[in-house]
Amino acid sequence: MEIGTWALLGGLILIAMMLISTLVARLPLSGAMIYLGLGVLLGPYGFDVIELDPVAQASSLELVAEAALLISLFSVGLKLEVPLLDRRWIAPYRLAFLSMAVTVGGIAAIAVYGLGMPLGVAILFGAILAPTDPVLASAIQSRPGDGHDPLRFSLAGEGALNDGTAFPLVLLGLGMMQLYDLGDWGAWWWVADVAWSTVGGVLIGTLVGALLGKLVIHLRTRHHSAIGMDEFLSLGVIAVSFGAAQTCMASGFMSVFFAGLALRRARNFPLAGTIPLSHVPGAHERVAVDPATHSHHASGVMTQAVRAFNEQLERFAELGMVMMVGVMLPSIGSSANLWWFLPVVFVVVRPASVVLGMIGADSPPYQQILVGWLGIRGIGSIYYLMFALNHGVAAEFAPDLVSLTLATVAASILFHGITVQSLMSWYERHAAK
Repeated sequence: MEIGTWALLGGLILIAMMLISTLVARLPLSGAMIYLGLGVLLGPYGFDVIELDPVAQASSLELVAEAALLISLFSVGLKLEVPLLDRRWIAPYRLAFLSMAVTVGGIAAIAVYGLGMPLGVAILFGAILAPTDPVLASAIQSRPGDGHDPLRFSLAGEGALNDGTAFPLVLLGLGMMQLYDLGDWGAWWWVADVAWSTVGGVLIGTLVGALLGKLVIHLRTRHHSAIGMDEFLSLGVIAVSFGAAQTCMASGFMSVFFAGLALRRARNFPLAGTIPLSHVPGAHERVAVDPATHSHHASGVMTQAVRAFNEQLERFAELGMVMMVGVMLPSIGSSANLWWFLPVVFVVVRPASVVLGMIGADSPPYQQILVGWLGIRGIGSIYYLMFALNHGVAAEFAPDLVSLTLATVAASILFHGITVQSLMSWYERHAAK
């Protein structure tokens, strides 16, 4: 198609989504389900306007998925208000490390004994499917003000953390396939890819977010400079934290998420003799007072502006990625294993991993059941699939990895999208009692 036709089609899609957004919110549907349908409609199953080959175009699709994932991780970090040393982080850490490991092991066992995959391919496959992605389920995102809700916080924190904790297991699978150097007896993998990658990503991201946040607040409140252009700040923090981590061989995903957390927690340094604007009579009528430069309000204005811009980016990323999944659905072969594999992953492996990961935790059984079901798969799984394809996975295994991954993500978007509103409504009524 010509550029004018592409522009017309894209504009109609965006306007249509805006017009029906209120209707969609009233129905048992999610935005991701609509985007998936649009992808199917525009792909080979529909009007055949767009065609994507996940194997031949793995390099390009990997970059697109990586960018979308970074935007999502930073957005989740900006929304979480719980202090970093708060005990409520125990649940997300359990889910992202312990439950993640159990999920990878469970899927790998199924892949070996049920799908006939070699052990290395099975571990890689488990690591591809293990990360959860609450960004695609807007009804369970941890929104500003929901920081004290244990279910929303656990799901959001897990989804952000396990995109980083899955990466060493992806490398482990590739290493067992002789596509990555694990070092003698796996020493390099343990030291660099597991320990330093995780710890280094956390430290670098926290440092970047905290320093840049303090710098901007200082310049705005003391020198009345660096005002506005919060879009540049948002993209800059993402790029700097990711680039610094990658340069230091640490986890870029962990770094971006913790940069968002640190930027969110940047605090004001009130000047002596000043009071908040809310305590000044008629302050809202004084045009000369700019909250962005007021020493009591600068951090709130900054984080609100960055979060608002990043949420807009996140919507575009979600639209693009899920439509890509819909377009690529014809790549799913006639796998005879889908009918039993999908229910086992959603109904057995995921709930069992949550229960095992939360042993001894102070978490009610009904919350564990909801967390076990609402582990939606999405951008993270697509990224790791493309990463694996782009790093030399043998042609004999690529079709099965593509088919099973795309089918799992599509089924997750549909089934979780249909049930999430009713389940969260029940949860909120139950929690209110």
